[in-house]
Amino acid sequence: MSEIDYEKLAEIELQKDEAEDTQSGQDKTFTPLPLEDPELDINHPYYDVARHGIIQLAGDDNSGRKVITFSCCRMPPSYQLNHTRLLEYLKYTLDQYVENDYTVVYFHYGLKSLNKPSLKWLQTAYKEFDRKYKKNLKALYVVHPTNFIKILWNIFKPLISHKFGKKVTYLNYLSDLREHLKYDQLNIPQEVIRHDENLRGKHKGKLPPVVKVPPPRPPLPTQQFGVSLQYIKDKNSGELIPPVMKETVSYLKRKGLQVEGLFRRSASIQTIKDVQKLYNQGKPVNFDDYHDIHIPAVILKTFLRELPQPLLTFECYDSIVGITSVESCLRVTRCKQIIQGLPEHNYIVLKYLICFLHMVSQESIYNRMTASSLACVFGLNLIWPSKGTASLSALVPLNLFTELLIDFYMNIFNSRTVPGEILP
Repeated sequence: MSEIDYEKLAEIELQKDEAEDTQSGQDKTFTPLPLEDPELDINHPYYDVARHGIIQLAGDDNSGRKVITFSCCRMPPSYQLNHTRLLEYLKYTLDQYVENDYTVVYFHYGLKSLNKPSLKWLQTAYKEFDRKYKKNLKALYVVHPTNFIKILWNIFKPLISHKFGKKVTYLNYLSDLREHLKYDQLNIPQEVIRHDENLRGKHKGKLPPVVKVPPPRPPLPTQQFGVSLQYIKDKNSGELIPPVMKETVSYLKRKGLQVEGLFRRSASIQTIKDVQKLYNQGKPVNFDDYHDIHIPAVILKTFLRELPQPLLTFECYDSIVGITSVESCLRVTRCKQIIQGLPEHNYIVLKYLICFLHMVSQESIYNRMTASSLACVFGLNLIWPSKGTASLSALVPLNLFTELLIDFYMNIFNSRTVPGEILP
C-alpha cells in the first residue's frame, strides 16, 4: 500500500473516531479555550502556542524521570495554530530536559480532521527529533490509541528504529498509567477524563475491577521517605540531617563527584524500591553492593521529592516564581532574603544540600553538571506548588532560583549560622 493510500485510510479512521464521539455526545464543542496560566508571561517567546496548554510538565514517573504531556484535545483548529511554531515550541520545551532521562505521555483523544497536523509535518517532526532527543527518552506512553495510530505506525515504520519502537507503550485506560507514573501529578484535561469514563462505560463487565487503594499505614519509627523532616529528627535522636541524605551525599562526595552526567540518569525502579524499603526499615544500605553510582543519586532526589512539603516550603513558592521580575543585579540579594525566612530546620538541610551541589558544580569540567544543569534536575525537587504541579512557565524562575543558590552558595548562606548545623 502506498503512502497516499495510507494517508487516505488514516483520514477515514479519524472521521470514524469523530462520528463515534458525536454519537456518544462527547463532541459538543470543538475549539478549546486557552488555559489560564497566571505564570505564563505574555512576552514568552512561544506565547501564541504555550497559552493553549498542549504541552505540559507533569512531575516525575516512578523512576524519577521528568514527565512531559502532549494533549491533542488542547489543539485548536489548524487555521488558529501555526504547526511550525508548535514543533519549535515542543523542541524548546524538550531542550530543557533532553540531557536527562525523561518520559512523554501522549493523550491521543481530541485529534480531529480540523486540528490534525499534515502527514508531511509529522514526518518533518520525526526527522527533527534527532538522537539528542531520542537517546534519553526512556518511555513514550500513548493513551487511548485508535486505529488511526496503527495506520500512522505503518506509515512511519521504515523510519522508526527497533530500539525506539520498544520505548512505546499503548495504554487503553487512564488507570493503566498508575503502574508507571505518579498519576496524581498529571494535568489530565477534563475532556480526556470524560472520554475515559465513556470508554469504561461501554466496556462495563469486560474490564477488570478498579483496584481500591488501601488507606496509608502509619509510618514506621525508622521511616525516611514520605515523612516530614521533623518526624525524622524526632525519631533519630534530634539529628538535623536525615540519615538517607547524609549517607547518599557522603557516598557521592567520595565516589561520584567526577562521574559524567551525575543526577541525569535514572535507575531500576525495583532497585530504588528495595533501597527505600531498607531505609524505611532502619536497615543498613551499602551502595557498593549495587555497582551503580546513579542509585544513591536517584535515592537523594527521591527523598526530596517525597517530602510532604518541599524543602523550600509552600509559603516560598510565589516569592521564588517572582525572581525573574527582580533586576539581575538584585537577584542574589533576593534569594538570600527568601532563604532567611525559612524555618531553621529547613534552612540547615537546604544549606547542607546546596553546599554539596556547589561541590558537584565545581567539578563540572569532568561531570558536565554545571549549576544550571543541576538546577534543571533539582529545581522541582526543592519547590512545587501546594496544589497541582508547576506549569512549564514556572520552570524558568524555579530553575533560575536553584541555579543562583548553587552558583552563589557562599554569598547566600554566609550570613546565618545555626547551632548544630553540619556541612558535607
